[in-house]
Amino acid sequence: MMSKPILLPLALCLVLSLVSHAADKLPNILWITSEDNSNHWLGCYGNEEAKTPRLDRLAAEGNLFLHAYSNAPVCAVARSTILNGVYAPSQGTQHMRSRHTIPKDYRPYVSYLREAGYYCTNRSKTDYNFKGNDKAIWDECSGKAHYRKRKEGQPFFAIFNFTTTHESSLFPRKNEGGSSRIKPADVELPDYVPDLPEVRSDWSRYHERMTQMDSQVGQLLDELEKEGLAEDTIVFYYSDHGGPTPRGKRYLKETGVNVPMIVRVPEKFRKLSPFKPGEKVAETVAFVDLAPTLMSLIGKEKPAQMQGRAFLGDKRVEPAADAGVFLYADRFDELYGMRRGWTDGHFKYIRRFRPELPAAPYSYYQFSMPSWVAWRKAWQEGKLDEVHRRMWESPQPVEEFFDLEKDPWEVNNLANDPAQAERMAAMKAKLKAKMKEIRDTGIVPEPMFASLVGDKTIVDVVRAPSFDYDKILDLAFLATAGDESNVDRLKTAVASKDPVERYWGLLGLRILKRTDGVEPALGDEHSVNRVMAAEAFYVSGKEDKAVPVLVGELDKDLDEYSVQNVINSLTQLDALDRVPKEWVNKTLKNPKAGGYVKRFAERLKSGK
Repeated sequence: MMSKPILLPLALCLVLSLVSHAADKLPNILWITSEDNSNHWLGCYGNEEAKTPRLDRLAAEGNLFLHAYSNAPVCAVARSTILNGVYAPSQGTQHMRSRHTIPKDYRPYVSYLREAGYYCTNRSKTDYNFKGNDKAIWDECSGKAHYRKRKEGQPFFAIFNFTTTHESSLFPRKNEGGSSRIKPADVELPDYVPDLPEVRSDWSRYHERMTQMDSQVGQLLDELEKEGLAEDTIVFYYSDHGGPTPRGKRYLKETGVNVPMIVRVPEKFRKLSPFKPGEKVAETVAFVDLAPTLMSLIGKEKPAQMQGRAFLGDKRVEPAADAGVFLYADRFDELYGMRRGWTDGHFKYIRRFRPELPAAPYSYYQFSMPSWVAWRKAWQEGKLDEVHRRMWESPQPVEEFFDLEKDPWEVNNLANDPAQAERMAAMKAKLKAKMKEIRDTGIVPEPMFASLVGDKTIVDVVRAPSFDYDKILDLAFLATAGDESNVDRLKTAVASKDPVERYWGLLGLRILKRTDGVEPALGDEHSVNRVMAAEAFYVSGKEDKAVPVLVGELDKDLDEYSVQNVINSLTQLDALDRVPKEWVNKTLKNPKAGGYVKRFAERLKSGK
């Protein structure tokens, strides 16, 4: 038998070992997400009309991030960024509701968590915007998924997604009955929207939706407490992007991308956060940073393909002195309109790569919302002032620059202000450098993807040695500048053997309303180039050359994205009356026609 002098040290070692093991225990992680609300809808972000007590309390107990951004202002694109920790344009997932193939090494953060022993559940939004089985990556993904189903002692990662605040909650069919806490007449409207009854009504109703969502968050947090898990669980709350009211969702303005983000780290895991409880965090963070942050919280190095910065955990990376956030917007639903942005939380630079298009709409889905319908009607009737009508008109400014502290609603474009020229040039350079660094696939028009990709991915295409990325990127900036002095370079591009170079050359001439050397492109091998060439003739007053080409595209065997592009063109040129009724009826009966294409045909048939 062992003597007591020997047993005591052994017992002490055992206790110390258990304490050490407990200290090294992996945290549970709870993600609570809401849909379509930018941060200005919450009380803790300064909205005095808001009633969000549970989220306000969570912010007081944790940390509120003042400059948190959804890199994209729409759900599926933002979600692909979050899942893989890779910018959507670096994956080819920047187009809303697309299912393009991505490289195999772009693995979701869920796979790394599960390999580390986590039980991972999603309740229950997927929509990851690339080819694959969205639900297969989870231990459970359903309306009943719950962390309770894990094995005893197993750490969990659980997402609970609330759709209460989605833009569709303001559609009339969901608004019947009930009353609002704030009378529409008493709502304080921001400067960027017109003061219309429907706008006031939607603002009032959305405050109610936010309060309902806040209550759901409270129930989830109460449940965590009752389970005895609050002190073992790091809680994140954020919205999937901004919105939902007009000029929010789908826009690179703060109302579309500046999201609420609150993180509460319990005392047990305090070492994983550099911030004190209740502290408001001024550094910029973005959705691309979430996956690396998860890796850091469980003590893992960031996988090589992840492009963001860990802002919490053992592997936290301090923000650079000139840190900023890369923003992007491309096709939303059936409408194209490539934009890119850069912000440091104080200033923002936005670059349009389709400045010939109006800034509204970016989707027809939104016209089920009374405020959107009313705003468009007021514009059509000529009842708006310059501030409120300009987003409906074309062309749009190629560049926008805003001082977010002095002009939080982004009404005053400072792009032509000499006092901001140096700062704007620096942010423009950062934007271009980021596009080059990540090999932004947006410089290839989506209707070309299928023919260029073959059995590879669009990422492989733009990273191939044969693809002169720098040359094409420079051309994209030059072509969209609207500068007559660039005509010779654009004509050279139109004659290139590279279809992507031809595209940007054609777009540049279309913007300038020039047809120099464009005619051969009416027979280009790519539909998107034929359409752009036809547009150049149409806007130059030569409709007789343009219309047969555009209408003829509808009779060709085109992929869905090329058809959508033709539809975009006919819409913007106000030439929808040229679409044959036979095509409309044929499309509506075609089971293989894409959803967006059918939606367009339905609008044509109904005359709306």
